[in-house]
Amino acid sequence: MANQVCFKFKQHNQAESWTLAAYQALGGYKVIKKILNEKIAPETLIAELKTSALRGRGGAGFSTGLKWSFMLPRDEAARERMKGVQKYIVCNSDEGEPGTCKDRDILRYNPHALIEGMMIAGYTIGASKGYNYIRGEFWQPYQRFETAIAEAYKAGLLGENILNTGFDFDLYTHLGAGAYICGEETALLESIEGKKGQPRFKPPFPASYGLYGQPTTINNTETLSSVPSILANSGEWFLNLGKPNNGGEKLFSVSGHVERPANYEIPMGTPFADLLNMAGGVWQGRKLKAVIPGGSSTPVLKAEIAMKMNMDYDSIAAAGSMLGAGSVIIMDDSTDMVKTLARLAHFYYDESCGQCTPCREGTGWLTRILHRILHGEGRPEDLELLDNVSNQIMGNTICALGDAAAMPVISFIKNFREEFQYYIEHGRSMVG
Repeated sequence: MANQVCFKFKQHNQAESWTLAAYQALGGYKVIKKILNEKIAPETLIAELKTSALRGRGGAGFSTGLKWSFMLPRDEAARERMKGVQKYIVCNSDEGEPGTCKDRDILRYNPHALIEGMMIAGYTIGASKGYNYIRGEFWQPYQRFETAIAEAYKAGLLGENILNTGFDFDLYTHLGAGAYICGEETALLESIEGKKGQPRFKPPFPASYGLYGQPTTINNTETLSSVPSILANSGEWFLNLGKPNNGGEKLFSVSGHVERPANYEIPMGTPFADLLNMAGGVWQGRKLKAVIPGGSSTPVLKAEIAMKMNMDYDSIAAAGSMLGAGSVIIMDDSTDMVKTLARLAHFYYDESCGQCTPCREGTGWLTRILHRILHGEGRPEDLELLDNVSNQIMGNTICALGDAAAMPVISFIKNFREEFQYYIEHGRSMVG
């Protein structure tokens, strides 16, 4: 698991978990050494990842093994065409989703797990170069990761002819400028290339036309950091930590109205109620009102629904939301849902890149309507208008930012309509 080594350090009283010595003391880099020395076939590694049911930890939840398989030649003719073609593995450490704070801790406390994961990915897909795109505000995580890269180069674990096996792999970091849109994989690629961070039309997909126009695979920090543990212990082991189609353990960032906001690594399928208890329960003895289970872009759920769900992709989808990046935002019974939604809507309006008309104009429209309601100037038809505008945005943009802006609006009004109606009728909140 991504954070498994960090937890072991606590048991071994090794404070500097981010160092090469600490990582190797617990078996770090043994997996990549075994792969290189035994020249294990990429297809074998991919099969193990498919067995593990490791799904993308950045939000999409796509099968990691399947994603990597897109980079392998399908036949001898394709293999010949791909000879000499530069491929890339790119890690998305942008982590701009409100409520998410897990990947920066992997960079802080376990950066070598990510380096080893990227090396394994590079070997598997045939990439000799990797980039880690780190959010510009993450200065300490960036420094830790840069230091870890320097340690790996000095130890002969990165560079040319690694460990005399003939495998070359160079790894670079690229600092972003804090744009939420660059968490979208093709906007991220544009940013690395020095262009304005705006999403590309797909197809072509990155596997055929990615970084600098070359075949590229992009994975999340937690996803890549999980790979060494999976291959060290087997895909079946990882699968059994979770549940079918939802393998392993997962980092959940729990924030909001809880006693102990933090990152918690739990088996997939753990009841939400158990996670809430780990975080100390709702703070100040108040009652749970609502939960956003996957980050601010995922639909909000009422407390009674959330308390029945389990923390995995399929269970949260069945409850009416999405696991997303695992960013669990807790709201108590004092929360003004109109103010909360207005704040979220303004965020997406502010972060829209402006490339697509439905998103550029629609997010501004949503923000202005909610601002009007919040300030006692709402009209009875505003709720229908908010729904209509949101549905016009959904599915009509190049990337998913438009959907991310629309889904909270639709779900907040659906689940807490009475609060919006009260604001329109009385010009003030019904809470407090």
